Amino acid sequence: MTAERVAVAAGRGGGAHWRTALTLAVLVATVWLAHRHWPLLHTGVLRLADADRRHLLAGAVAACGTWLCAALAQQGAVVPRLPPGQLVAAQFAASAANHLLPAGLGAGAVNLRFLVRRGLTAGRAATAVAVKATAGAVARAALIAVLAAACPGLLRVPSGWGGWAVLAVLAVGAAVAAAARYHPRCRSALTAAWTDVKAVHALPHRAAALWGGSLAFAALHACVLIAVTRAVALPLPAPQVALLYLAASGAAALLPTPGGLGSLDAALALALTTAGAPAETAASAVLGYRLLTVWLPLLPGLLVLGLLLRRRAL
Repeated sequence: MTAERVAVAAGRGGGAHWRTALTLAVLVATVWLAHRHWPLLHTGVLRLADADRRHLLAGAVAACGTWLCAALAQQGAVVPRLPPGQLVAAQFAASAANHLLPAGLGAGAVNLRFLVRRGLTAGRAATAVAVKATAGAVARAALIAVLAAACPGLLRVPSGWGGWAVLAVLAVGAAVAAAARYHPRCRSALTAAWTDVKAVHALPHRAAALWGGSLAFAALHACVLIAVTRAVALPLPAPQVALLYLAASGAAALLPTPGGLGSLDAALALALTTAGAPAETAASAVLGYRLLTVWLPLLPGLLVLGLLLRRRAL
């Protein structure tokens, strides 16, 4: 065997060892997370033992639908057609990875690597991930606006926050404008990103997938919580529960915890109790939501992540 072939074989073996090590690290992280939060898992299971099984099943179906909607939105953010099966599997894996890294970095990294593996350049893949995230934020804001109008008085924005929000938007816009004007690399990157965004929206089916998937993703997450509140007989109307979920998840996103662990739980429990739900029932509803969206799919999601890594789909 020539030295060149030996080098190639060594490179392949090194890559295989690297993927195996990463898979094992993912599994160890899963066991560690389950052990650390075992009291939460155990208490949640006990409290939900007497809940309505039909509503819990409906919540589980809605939770599964969120991965399909995430895949639809990600497909809508790029012009090339992506393999549907691998795309859905990547979103399932991304949702699990999102609970290992803070502020959505896990899901973003998985989607970025998936798109690069599909032949997109790193810049275009990053643009697609950013477009999907932006569409998701806009969709949540639109749903909050509609539900706030339908449930007047439920959300109370602290005085002065509106002015701060306007100042923050203006500051971000000024920073982007300055970067585009005075830094050629930033200008070229923003120009390329804007070109990709226009190309996506020039195709009606891609734009519909992006915005429809983003809206459905947020709505289905709200439906999961609504189903769990029905299962534990929490006395709040469905539109109010949806509005409280969207507002609480938006507030929790400001804290960079993995998957919103801790921050979303506290925000949801506080929002439900402030709206008039009994504290114990609100806590049970939050636990049920977390079981359906985090703990039950976590291990399968990480196993899919490891499988995608071994098959070089990521």
